[in-house]
Amino acid sequence: MRELIEKDRQITIVPADFKCANKGRIIDVEPRYFTIELEHNPDGIMRHNYCEFYTQTNHGTLYFDSFAETIDGKILKIANPAKHRFLQRRQYTRIKFVHELDLSFEGGSHKISTLDISAGGMKFKTNENVNIENTFKVTLPLSEKQSVECIFSPIRIEKVEQGGYILSGRFEYHNGKDKMTLTQYCAKRSIEIRNK
Repeated sequence: MRELIEKDRQITIVPADFKCANKGRIIDVEPRYFTIELEHNPDGIMRHNYCEFYTQTNHGTLYFDSFAETIDGKILKIANPAKHRFLQRRQYTRIKFVHELDLSFEGGSHKISTLDISAGGMKFKTNENVNIENTFKVTLPLSEKQSVECIFSPIRIEKVEQGGYILSGRFEYHNGKDKMTLTQYCAKRSIEIRNK
């Protein structure tokens, strides 16, 4: 595990209340602990309370549970986890996500059926002719109480023999919190689906 936790690597921390998710940088690595300097105050993160951790490595997205042994302002000393897993090799966890949504642009919208999403982007099918030079707004419903608004930029379009089109592209965000929320949602759903 120590070779996976490297100094200067960016890491995301998600406590039980994921609205308090935070990002930081690993500033020191010891045999039993590693130290993080957070970007924001550690609201919602308490000593000895387990949180989820996500960081990008050469092997893919590393995921594990651990807790803060000490909290000194924005400096947290985190216990090395007993177990870890790689979610997948690609940068963002991609999950099946089937919804009928509107892809909005200035002056109109397209009806789309999503196929899959990740924090990096989505794939969908539509019967409408979408201008891939445009950018679009889309709201992703994650639960009854929560949704994330993204800016979608098409990258690839293919015509389907049975009619219609399949498009894929990338997301941009109004704020980092939305990206973090979608990253965590996809990672959690991926684990739930795998454990079924």
